[in-house]
Formats: sequence, C-alpha cells, structure tokens
Amino acid sequence: MTKFSDLNLNPKVLKAIEEAGYTQPTPIQEGAIPPALEGRDVLGIAQTGTGKTASFTLPMLSLLARGRARARMPRSLVLCPTRELAAQVAENFDTYSKHLKLTKALLIGGVSFKEQDKLIDKGVDVLIATPGRLIDHFERGKLILSDVKVMVVDEADRMLDMGFIPDIERIFGFTNPLTRQTLFFSATMAPEIERITNTFLSNPAKVEVARQATASETIEQGVVMFKGSRRDREASEKRQVLRMMIDAEGDKCSNAIVFCNRKIDVDAVAKSLKKHGYDAAPIHGDLDQSQRTRTLDGFRAGDLRILVASDVAARGLDVPAVSHVFNFDVPSHPEDYVHRIGRTGRAGRDGKAMMICVPKDEKNMAAIEALIQKDIPRLPNPLGESAEPGPEDEAAEAAPPKPRRSRSRRKPIGDKAEAGTVDAAVPETALAEEQPAQEERKAEPRRDQQNAPRQDQRREPETADQQQEGKSSRSCSRGGRGRSGGGNGGGEKVVGMGDHMPSFIALSFEDRRAG
Repeated sequence: MTKFSDLNLNPKVLKAIEEAGYTQPTPIQEGAIPPALEGRDVLGIAQTGTGKTASFTLPMLSLLARGRARARMPRSLVLCPTRELAAQVAENFDTYSKHLKLTKALLIGGVSFKEQDKLIDKGVDVLIATPGRLIDHFERGKLILSDVKVMVVDEADRMLDMGFIPDIERIFGFTNPLTRQTLFFSATMAPEIERITNTFLSNPAKVEVARQATASETIEQGVVMFKGSRRDREASEKRQVLRMMIDAEGDKCSNAIVFCNRKIDVDAVAKSLKKHGYDAAPIHGDLDQSQRTRTLDGFRAGDLRILVASDVAARGLDVPAVSHVFNFDVPSHPEDYVHRIGRTGRAGRDGKAMMICVPKDEKNMAAIEALIQKDIPRLPNPLGESAEPGPEDEAAEAAPPKPRRSRSRRKPIGDKAEAGTVDAAVPETALAEEQPAQEERKAEPRRDQQNAPRQDQRREPETADQQQEGKSSRSCSRGGRGRSGGGNGGGEKVVGMGDHMPSFIALSFEDRRAG
C-alpha cells in the first residue's frame, strides 16, 4: 500500500503531513502528485471530499521549496470560485508549509486592498485568489503574473462556467504559457467543459478515480415529494416540512447544512428556523465577509448547529463531521447536487442527504437522477398526502387577504325594488317591439339604469335650437342617467346647463358662422 513517503515529496512537507496525522494518500492524491512533481499538466476528477486540495498543495510546496519570490511577482497562483474555498486552501498551505520558509497572500473580496498590497509588495511564493479580486489588483498595476510557475484552477467546472470563462481566459493571458504548469481539479467535468480545459492544458495527465458526478456510497439519500395545500401557503408549509424532517432525525442530526437556491430564501429559512427555536444562521454572497467568516467558523467549531446556505458553501468546503444535508430547493444544475450532498459523508464517514421537491422542480430532479444514474428513494411526506395548513411562521402570511375591488358599474339611484334587471320585469317581446332606430338609440339610457317606465313615443327636439340644446346637454353632462326625470323620460324638457347656459351655445352652426 502506497504511503506519502513513496511519492518523492520534500522531507519538510512529509514532516508536516505526519504531524497533521496523515499516513496514506487518497486515490486522487496517489494519482495526481507524481505527474505534478514531474512538471506535467494535470486534470484531476474525483468525488468531493477525497482530498483534492492536498493533491495540488503538496506537490506545489515541494516544487517551491527551492527559490525565492520577487516583489509583485508571485511564483504560483491558485484560483478558487468562492472566498470561503480560497480561505480554506490558504489554511491547507499553512498546515503543510509550517517547516518551509514560504510566503503566501490571500486575495479575496470584502478585505481591504491596503493589507493585501503590503503582502504583494514584499513578494509571495503562493498567491490564492478569487478571479474578481485578482483582476482588480492586476489592473491597479500591483501584480505581474509572468513569473507564475504553477497555476491551479480549483473546482474547474464552476470556474469555467458561463460567467467565469472570460475572466479565466483573461487571467491565463497574464501568464507565460511556455513556463507555466497548469493543474485542474474538480468533482464534475462535463464533456463541453472538458473541451474548454484542452485550451489551457498541454498533454495533461488525466487522473479520474471515480465516475464523473458520482456521490459517495456512504451517503444515504432521499427525497420528499411535496405539494402545498394552497399556492399562497406553499412556502410556509415547505418550511414546516423542513422542520419536521430535522425533528424526525432526532439526535442523529448533530449538525446540518440546509441549501437554498436563492439568497432571499436563505434568509427566510434561517429566520424561520431561529423563530421556532433552532440554532441556525445564514451564509450567502450578499453578507459581509467578516460575518460569513464568523458564521462558518462557528459551524466548524460546533457552536452553530444548522448552517443555511446558498451554493457559496457547496463547493469544496471541508467541515469533516457534517451529519446531514437538507436540500430545501432542488438545485437547478444537477452537478450542484453532487457538490451539495458531498458536504456530508466525507473521508469515509456516513452521512445523510434529504431533499424537498415541489411539482415545478420535478424536471430538475429527473436531470439529477439521470446524472447520478440512480433513482433517489422517495420519503413519506411529513404533512401527509394532502398537506394541511400549518402554522404560519411569517406575519405577512397570517394577515387577512385584502378585499378585491369590484369593477361593476355604479348601481342606479332609486327605489331598491325597481333596481333589478330589466329583463326580469319586461318581456323580451316588448323589448323587441320598442327597439329604437339607430340614430335614436345613441341617446337612449342603458336598460339596466332605467327606473322610469318605458314610453312608446319619445319626444324629439322640434327646432334646430332645441335640437342643438339637447345635444349640448347630453355632451356636457351625464344626461341624468339612472335618475327619474332625466334624459328623455317623462316627456320633460332636456335640461343641460339650465338658465346659466351661455347664449352662443344655443346658436346654430349657420348663425355662429354669420356672426
């Protein structure tokens, strides 16, 4: 059986490994370290939690043990997708380089540029960074990357995802391809992503110790198929299902990570759990870096039981003893499912991963099962087949719904007994007989607004002046619609502006032109 001492590592690195309590390399370490020490490019694919970080950390330290960095010119570069993963890689370097006189700098967002500039100006052997902050320093003229001897892309599938490809290509352009050794490591590597890596790797040694996108056999998986009783209650009932799933695990759930797809849901679930007495805290990209660090440190130390997270915590974070992972949402990308549940069952330990799937997420769940090539066992719904309305855990959900505004027209004013529909009081034959001519019907009040009895004869203005007056009264007012005595009902004279009507309005068109 292979030991670390058989891998030709630097003796001081071997001493640090022994002090850390490791004696035998994992399969990915055994396969990746020898070609990396030879200076070859490496493409490493392995399940999450199998020690990929040490697969590039150990050979890098051995290669950098000889030589010295110059100001603003780091000798090696490690790119990570998230701040938390970058900080974790930095911790690994501290562990394994304790007997070497090597310097490092961590370039991540949320930290002052000034402190980072001081480290770069002194010269660093190892530069660990997220792409955005690295480009910021380069554009400010604080970095020269042409002297990078070893370049590592950790979690390569995420780094080469749609949003990161331009940044990665740009960063590779800062380095010298003739003197650069490139190492790619990831848990998943889709064929289209692998084609992109061929642009950056030259005749790589491909080390694949497990089928792509597989989950550890030590992780027990399950999914609850859930449908809310009502659309406006689904979110509240889904949070209730999560709480019941946590309670059902009892003492076996010593700590857990709850994953949500959206940052707003991370905050909502964490708030709901805390309101119901659970020890929970959120972590996502919109939080301040110091808060994210405190939350993660508290979870690692066992001071925090439940970590509610976005995918910022799904990639590469090593918390050895996570007993459970709950997917509150089905991940949109099936590869993310493998990374999420990989937070439990690490280093040969047993773990349990459970998921809640609502009808709209069934397509994404089918993609996950196709990727891992197995069916996820269905778990019983804690709320039963038809979810009963659970206790509302948000004040907004407990508020009564607002009354809907009616769009019906104003009811006519008059006796309530006469306010019914005309069709019920007047036979259809009578209505047909009284149908007016087209030009007369324009001035006719609506049938459902008539209160006075119909007349067989309608009074028409007899003179041009009276006709003009009648038109003016109908255009300048509502014509008394729905009022007794208004319009042309009752044979009364149509009243427009009354005695106050200006005399010129009553003039005919010919009289106004003559005037």
